[in-house]
Amino acid sequence: MTNTAVPESWRPALETALASQGARTLGGFLKAEEAAGKVIYPPRGNRLAALDLTPLDSVKVVVLGQDPYHGPGQAHGLAFSVPQGVKVPPSLVNIYKELEADLGIPRTTHGNLESWARQGVLLLNNALTVEAGLAGSHQMKGWEALTDAAVAAVAARDVPTVFMLWGSHAQKKAARVPGLESGPHLVLKAPHPSPLSAHSGFFGSRPFSQANAFLEQHGRGAIDWQV
Repeated sequence: MTNTAVPESWRPALETALASQGARTLGGFLKAEEAAGKVIYPPRGNRLAALDLTPLDSVKVVVLGQDPYHGPGQAHGLAFSVPQGVKVPPSLVNIYKELEADLGIPRTTHGNLESWARQGVLLLNNALTVEAGLAGSHQMKGWEALTDAAVAAVAARDVPTVFMLWGSHAQKKAARVPGLESGPHLVLKAPHPSPLSAHSGFFGSRPFSQANAFLEQHGRGAIDWQV
């Protein structure tokens, strides 16, 4: 993992994390996995897409995921998102259902969330790579040094920001960020949108209308959640 791979807007905030033992371990781990012929998703060039598409100074909303999709062609560097032409995954289907119930936006047929990212929605997974077919395989391999620092950098700003924490994994990650809940931010917690837990409180949580009301209240402009 090198500093040159990190988008310019994020480098000062992530400099310490990039120099950490965790980041060095991550670089060696990824090289060894690739040298062993293992297939890693997303491909090189897409792994920092969340940071590429959403500069630090433009972040309005943070959505935390766990790790990339591990099926062929699914992961492209944004949490919950898949490229055009790829079947919409079940968790994203449920996100679209809640979006429709919350804001009346009809469910779309594709799963590409780049339009959200370009408006300031940081779609950040905890780990930014995964081995093909093995969910969670790159957790605790060093990505957390970078992604924890990214979340902390957003939270440290005096700019009111919305944090959507879906599921215990996202909520535990956010709990590692000092002062997040005492800052000028809106923290929205709900169960994960997966089919296993969406009916336990994700449905009906109305995160999108709450986020837009908060952003407008603070003069930051609402997100157009239509994709």
